[in-house]
Amino acid sequence: MYFCYDNLNKIIVAFNLITLPVVILFIANGFGQLIYAIQLQRKFPKEHNFNNSILIFCLWILAAILYPLFYSTDNANITLFQTLSTIFICLITPFILFLILFYQYLYVIKKSPGIKEKRNIKAYINNFDKFKNKIKDIRAYDLNTDIHRKALHLIPAAIIIFLWVFAVYIWAGFWKADKFWGINGKDFGRFLILTVGFSGILVFAALDYVRLSYIFEKRNLYHFLPDIVSDLLTKTIKRKEIYEFTKPAALVLAFVPIFFFPFGIFSAAALIATLGDGAASIFGMRFGKRNYPKNSKKTVIGYIAGFLASFIVSIIALRIFESDLLMTKIIIIAFGGASMFFIIDLLNLKVDDNILNPIFCALLMGVLYFYV
Repeated sequence: MYFCYDNLNKIIVAFNLITLPVVILFIANGFGQLIYAIQLQRKFPKEHNFNNSILIFCLWILAAILYPLFYSTDNANITLFQTLSTIFICLITPFILFLILFYQYLYVIKKSPGIKEKRNIKAYINNFDKFKNKIKDIRAYDLNTDIHRKALHLIPAAIIIFLWVFAVYIWAGFWKADKFWGINGKDFGRFLILTVGFSGILVFAALDYVRLSYIFEKRNLYHFLPDIVSDLLTKTIKRKEIYEFTKPAALVLAFVPIFFFPFGIFSAAALIATLGDGAASIFGMRFGKRNYPKNSKKTVIGYIAGFLASFIVSIIALRIFESDLLMTKIIIIAFGGASMFFIIDLLNLKVDDNILNPIFCALLMGVLYFYV
């Protein structure tokens, strides 16, 4: 009874005035994206995947609820870092985004009155199709596009792992800064990752709000989208994804609920969702000849490459971040994560695997970690 009361008290303490702005901001964005999703479904029912959008909405709400719970309530010194995180997420990041849009208005749009005719969704789709039609070797192009896509997906996972290594092994381990600031390296790592991660999600959300605003005739802000962003999207998205929220946003949102796991499990799941998925796609496209199922673009080589890559990166992540585990247990956990990735890949569900892979792989590895 005391245990339940103590945990309930910690939850109540976690939801304080400092973390409340982040909670409200993310709930508001969740409903904002839901409104966009409903409008996209009405206008483009064949192109838009509404199931993905509902899951993304749920992840926004879940991220809002979970955010305060990541911080330790046993250390009063963490309050300063909670405050800094809230300021950066809720004030500095939106202000930077505002400055970018204001710059676009003041120095690009205002000086080029005809830019609305050049920067609109119809022009973008026409240029997108023309660009694709000029390609002679479509297989090589698809492979190159997929490499760009998977590299973009890898960036969030790489940044998170870098921040954790910096906080735990350099900031606290080498510099001994934890003694001065009064919080340990893991708490500082959570602060860095949550601040950068939640700010990054807002950046992707802002991109989607502008990019997908063509669904609102009177509030269309598509012409605010910088040309460099449009060029990057042309190289990294498929045509049907023009009507979807960006994949990296969904991926980072899917990282949030699994951040409670030991970092070795979290990093293994994050790498499976990026490197494992990338290996399956790239090796399948480059070397795959036998498709399975026959009406699918996925190949046997792709399945094997994805499984092996997932197994190897999981072993490496667990060996580095959970060094106390026996090698036998590491292999079992890694095998479980790789197997879950293989099953999800094989099922080929009509749901974004950027959402499914990190969550379900982490869940299975977490069960094996705690109960085997």
